[in-house]
Amino acid sequence: FFSSRRRHTRLVSDWSSDVCSSDLKYRRMLGLFAFFYGTLHLLTYIGLDYQFNLDPIIDDVLNKKFIFIGFAAWLLMLPLVVTSNQKMVLILKQNWKKIHRLSYLIGIFAVLHFIWLSKTIFFEPLIYLIILITLLTLRLDFIKFLLKKKSVT
Repeated sequence: FFSSRRRHTRLVSDWSSDVCSSDLKYRRMLGLFAFFYGTLHLLTYIGLDYQFNLDPIIDDVLNKKFIFIGFAAWLLMLPLVVTSNQKMVLILKQNWKKIHRLSYLIGIFAVLHFIWLSKTIFFEPLIYLIILITLLTLRLDFIKFLLKKKSVT
């Protein structure tokens, strides 16, 4: 699955002409699954912890940084979900790419949420941090490669 560096960069690259449509389909499905998981996570917190009582939830969002950053990540996923279908790609054109670059910030927020949530065991959140840093580094390397390629031609 991870047989080459090019495959790694395709997993985190923007939608562009060098990415085949099947990769886009899987990345779109992965993004929608992430939103589904985040929504279930949020509903579990709201329903089980607070029985949908909004006052303590609002207080938590404003006073606990791990809840604030997690909620911000979930809110940032909303425009990505709304614009994830092919029709929106065609309507938004280049703006679609700009909107979907929020995924990098969402990934950072999600890892921060997990790190700040963990009070005693930091091993698992650090694994996610290492994975995120690796993927973002590969993404930056890919962008630099494309920029060099464009400047040569």
